[in-house]
Amino acid sequence: MFLHMIRYLLSLFLSISISFPKFLQVMCFFKEISIVRFVALLYFTLSITISSGANTISANQSLSGDYTIISEGEQFELGFFKAGNSSKYYIGIWYKKLYSNPPTIVWVANRETPISDRFRSELKFVNGNLVLLNESKFQIWSTNVSTTTTLKSVIAVILDDGNLVLRDSGSNSIEPFWQSFEHPTDTWLPGSKLGYNNRTKTSQIFTSWRSKEDPGVGLFSLELYPSSKEYVSKWNGSQQYWTSGSWNGNSFDLIPEMRLDNIFNYSYNTNENESYFTYSVYNPSIISRNMMAVSGQIQLLTWSENTKEWILVWSQPKTRCDVYALCGAFGICRQTALQFCNCLTAFEPRSESDWNQSDFSGGCVRKSDLQCGGNMEKHDFLMITVKSLPPNNSTEVGSAGECRTTCLNNCSCNAYSFVDNQCLVWNGDLLNLSEDNDNDSGKTIFVKVASKDLPHHKKTNWVTVGAVVGSVGGVVFVLGVILFLIFRKKRISLSAGKTTMEGSLVAFGYRDLKIATKNFSDKLGGGGFGSVFKGVLHDSSIVAVKKLESISQGEKQFRSEVSTIGTIQHVNLVRLRGFCAQGKNKLLVYDHMANGSLDTHLFHGKQVLNWETRYQIALGTARGLVYLHEKCRDCIIHCDIKPDNILLDVDFSPKIADFGLAKLVGRDFSRVLTSTRGSIGYPAPEWLSGVAITAKADVYSYGMVLFELLHGKRNAEHSEGSRSKYFPGLVASVLIEGGDVISLLDSRLNREACVEQVTKFCKVACWCIQDEEERRPTMSLVERILEGVLDVEMPPIPQICHYN
Repeated sequence: MFLHMIRYLLSLFLSISISFPKFLQVMCFFKEISIVRFVALLYFTLSITISSGANTISANQSLSGDYTIISEGEQFELGFFKAGNSSKYYIGIWYKKLYSNPPTIVWVANRETPISDRFRSELKFVNGNLVLLNESKFQIWSTNVSTTTTLKSVIAVILDDGNLVLRDSGSNSIEPFWQSFEHPTDTWLPGSKLGYNNRTKTSQIFTSWRSKEDPGVGLFSLELYPSSKEYVSKWNGSQQYWTSGSWNGNSFDLIPEMRLDNIFNYSYNTNENESYFTYSVYNPSIISRNMMAVSGQIQLLTWSENTKEWILVWSQPKTRCDVYALCGAFGICRQTALQFCNCLTAFEPRSESDWNQSDFSGGCVRKSDLQCGGNMEKHDFLMITVKSLPPNNSTEVGSAGECRTTCLNNCSCNAYSFVDNQCLVWNGDLLNLSEDNDNDSGKTIFVKVASKDLPHHKKTNWVTVGAVVGSVGGVVFVLGVILFLIFRKKRISLSAGKTTMEGSLVAFGYRDLKIATKNFSDKLGGGGFGSVFKGVLHDSSIVAVKKLESISQGEKQFRSEVSTIGTIQHVNLVRLRGFCAQGKNKLLVYDHMANGSLDTHLFHGKQVLNWETRYQIALGTARGLVYLHEKCRDCIIHCDIKPDNILLDVDFSPKIADFGLAKLVGRDFSRVLTSTRGSIGYPAPEWLSGVAITAKADVYSYGMVLFELLHGKRNAEHSEGSRSKYFPGLVASVLIEGGDVISLLDSRLNREACVEQVTKFCKVACWCIQDEEERRPTMSLVERILEGVLDVEMPPIPQICHYN
């Protein structure tokens, strides 16, 4: 006990940044005191506290207090942390360079056994294992491996991929005998495995946190099924509610979003020891992570350095209400509500504090306990409509009325439903309730509650009410008629409904968007599909609202089409936030891009983009088109690729806009595009000739955009004192003659560009605008050429380049 007290005092010295030399100076000041000499000697006999900035813990070191170890490249950090406002501490790993608040935790050691005093707790080696001792010096966590490595040679190292490894420093082998990647918590980092041990028949399981402020083991998990080569999500370790589909050699069948091979490299491997799925990022500058979220969804996120936040790339299941039992017992998931989980009427959260932290696992309880016995008249039923009936029911015999009576007289019965002439009753908790607004497909269930907690059963003096109604009824009727006549026209014109949620999109009311855009007064731009206006929502977020023209679909069809487009997510596509579909009013609401469209920078002098930025814009646009053409469930042809439809976010990353509008306007889109002045010069020859088009039409338009990125002007533009010149023809001439390609650059760049990249740019552009679409490359081939993976040959000169 005395030794522990001495070590605690020493750790306090270290925690207030008193270095060891200063510590000795203090010792010398008190050199007359003999106990000081004893303490100084004892300091060297005890394990040494980690020095700040180290990336290892050795056999004679320990980690306590605010000290951490940091990976060599300063990517990840390991130490004590606390989640949210809790007073409990955990050992974990988080991103070092990401200035997020709170820090993003990727691994936790003692999930179920937190500590209260990090200064008196230690992470150290004991008998070759890394262990965590709490403030009472009890071992609460251990790597728990058997090893012949001696105590003096073992070290723990935090690596730049976020992996904590134990290895023998005295051996030439760097192969770890334990690593955190093999014991994941909720986060799946690039390079780590989602695997299955073929020898021990055990899975690596990723498990959600219990809540946003509690890293304890939650109810939702992810694991690999090697027999079917798929991974599945489960509730409570048993109930499967989502699957990836089988691995087909390139992707999982049921996750088209995971075919982003232009950003992520996915692979499935199997051998006699293990089967595992892993992924990596082609561009090491992209920071990415997969996680099993508290919501029960698998989420792929990337870090935005500009906004200092994680951006959701995709999630599965797509909607939270598809997660099994997300809202707990007697909780109902409402997709159209801002708060997904709600308690049924006459119920309340079991723990209000847990619900505030998005931990709905405790579910709901009745506001009033049901009295069993002779007070059945105090019971009634709440009718709800759900997408599917909850599990764990039993079957009774009888009519609908008998079914109701059976449940009412059974003290254990919580609910009943009469479906297909069958009486179903539930004696246990009701789980997995999801509201259904479509009365044609929904299932009706009756939940037993106390009568007094139902709104229509509040006791009322009906005699008094009848007298009051009788005395004023005539007046109310007359006033009602007058008001109806006065406001009838106004009510018709205000056909906008309330803003709600529909799937992952917001169904905005027309009136709300009219207010948000100040009556559509701040116009950002326009095109063949309509005009775009700047808007500010109630939460102060800025959006771009597009008023669509030439949309002939009915409201139901429009909603269906928009919902499909809303599921398409990619870092190089503008995110659709919501829509409005009321009568003839068809509007789409997008994220607002801070740097506007590419054409404002190239042609209107908004800001000169340097060559590196232009090259990345070309590459990002190519990646977005690859996703539309090859990675979506159905090939999507944009039909209107031009600088006006390439938007730039705050760090000038390109995002293709209007990628679903050709699909929305259907047969009208040809007329819309060909009548649009701004689109002249971009459509492919076959488009103008009226034949059926393919994705190669987008390739042609993309090639035209490359020419304009290079030159900083429209392809056909009058020069002062000379006749009109066609820039693609000039590029072709320079390529054939082996001339100075840098001379083709935008003059504002002062020839500051890489000759190799400019030459590649010119060749790719000429390939893209070939007369026959068969000769044009696919966008995935263009992407690989711009990435430097493939070389590009000299292209034939397209017929259009002879125009001058």
